[in-house]
Amino acid sequence: MEETIKLLSEINRKELAFMNFGNEFSMPSIKVLEEIVEILKEIIFPTYFGNTSITASNFSFYMGVNLDKIKMLLTDQIKKGLYYNNAIKNTECENCVSLAQEKVSKFIKTLPYIKEMLHKDVEAAYLGDPASKNLGEIIYCYPGINALTNYRIAHELLQLEVPLIPRIITEMAHSATGIDIHPGAKIGEYFGIDHGTGIVIGETCIIGNNVKIYQGVTLGAKSFPLDENGNPIKGIARHPIVEDGVIIYSGATILGRVTIGKNSMIGGNVWLTHNVVENSKIMQRRAKENVFENGAGI
Repeated sequence: MEETIKLLSEINRKELAFMNFGNEFSMPSIKVLEEIVEILKEIIFPTYFGNTSITASNFSFYMGVNLDKIKMLLTDQIKKGLYYNNAIKNTECENCVSLAQEKVSKFIKTLPYIKEMLHKDVEAAYLGDPASKNLGEIIYCYPGINALTNYRIAHELLQLEVPLIPRIITEMAHSATGIDIHPGAKIGEYFGIDHGTGIVIGETCIIGNNVKIYQGVTLGAKSFPLDENGNPIKGIARHPIVEDGVIIYSGATILGRVTIGKNSMIGGNVWLTHNVVENSKIMQRRAKENVFENGAGI
């Protein structure tokens, strides 16, 4: 036992062993961030989530209550994220509290935009799927909307340079749906995800309006330029640009900083590492059919 304790107590990399936040602060809480996302869903889709007794007369009251909750909970979580970010840099964070309050205030102002974008995503899913019966079914049941809700929240937080928390929020949806959208990706309006499981959308992807993708699609990086130490250079544009009106069918893999032109269709299981001009139709070679009789051709 003593030998095991000794080995476990050895510090090879300090930041992997423990983070010294002092006595007051700790890492952001996944449980609290889950609560925040649920409250935001109440704000974005009122009566679908949360209090179902909301009426026209008390609507503003409940909206105000939820915004107060968001302000309190999210300020604390962003503050923890800022302290973490400074701790790994070994720098002081004298203004972390005021900075967290400022970022939350700015984020709250983006909520009408997030709501509008998600309502358009719901509409795209409903109009694009003949199996859908109503909007409520889309909001409650479709994993694409679940993933996009977390993504659109996380993306706005990332735009405000909130550390760590945006990635936690998108990974919550990744774990629940199998849809992996990096919060840094830029996605336009009326984005349709059908089925969804296995979709990967990389950090520097740019996706236009009225785009639809199916399960198993990867919008990833082809290669990683390396620095002088042989490590991948971070932050460079390395993922695809998908222009307006594109449809990408299941299993397609598109890698690198390539552009898929407007109104193009990418067929299932296609592997692409080059640009595609507008109005293109990219498909695999058709299967060849042969009939063998009496052992012929074997």
